[in-house]
Amino acid sequence: MGSISRQNELMSEASDRFSLFHSRREAQVKEPFGSLALVLTQWIDTEQTIWGIPGIWAPRSDGGRGLQLNSVESDGITVNGEVVDGSIVINGPGEDASTIRFSATRNGTIIAENGIFGIRVWDTESEGVVNYGGIEAYDYDENWVVTGRWKPNPIGTTLEVDKKVGAAKAEVIPGEIEFTRDGHTVSLVTIGTGKALQIVFADLTNEYETYSVGRFLFVVPNSDGTVTMDFNLAVLPPCAFSYNFNCPIPPKQNRLPFAVKAGEKNVVARDGSLLHP
Repeated sequence: MGSISRQNELMSEASDRFSLFHSRREAQVKEPFGSLALVLTQWIDTEQTIWGIPGIWAPRSDGGRGLQLNSVESDGITVNGEVVDGSIVINGPGEDASTIRFSATRNGTIIAENGIFGIRVWDTESEGVVNYGGIEAYDYDENWVVTGRWKPNPIGTTLEVDKKVGAAKAEVIPGEIEFTRDGHTVSLVTIGTGKALQIVFADLTNEYETYSVGRFLFVVPNSDGTVTMDFNLAVLPPCAFSYNFNCPIPPKQNRLPFAVKAGEKNVVARDGSLLHP
């Protein structure tokens, strides 16, 4: 009886941790720089105006990280707390990144990819934030805590991973995770260069029960050569919350031939419909 009682206690603790994880996720996506708040992503490789925000934007004339902004005082743009009136350099991602504010509800951040810089605009009163009803998720299921075998790749291994829009991007592939489920042995590609690795996967629940593009799971290999994958912690990609994200598409071998009935399902509006059908 003691072992059964302890097992039930551990299951309850795991379920409680999952509930806390889920409630934090629901709160995070509504934050000022949460996924629901993103209303614009614009890459800037030449001088241009941008729909929806004032000023003239261009790559930095000194070739440095970030962008050049020409604006007048009446535009109301502040950078690092100072109203812009003229030409100013805006630092890109990093410890000295500039803070950009367009209004009481709108902020900006500089992003970079392949040497090109762009701007993202976040709005705490975006349509997504206002209409948000919550994140649908499966109930916690201990059977979806799976152990796989870690298969490291040679350092520098990359894979061209397709994006939802535009060209594929070469991603570092530190290793793969092999496991067997429902009679299928699969080997999931992982992405990343840090301690936590990202799995971008699809499964048979997509299209009819979960978000069509797929889902993400973050894992850390264990010291004994295994990887614990808790699919209850599978999350929706940012593009499920805002069309202004361009998410990676699951690589071919990460399209699982079975249904993963665990983790997040869809983003729903206040009326219960899908926020982004």
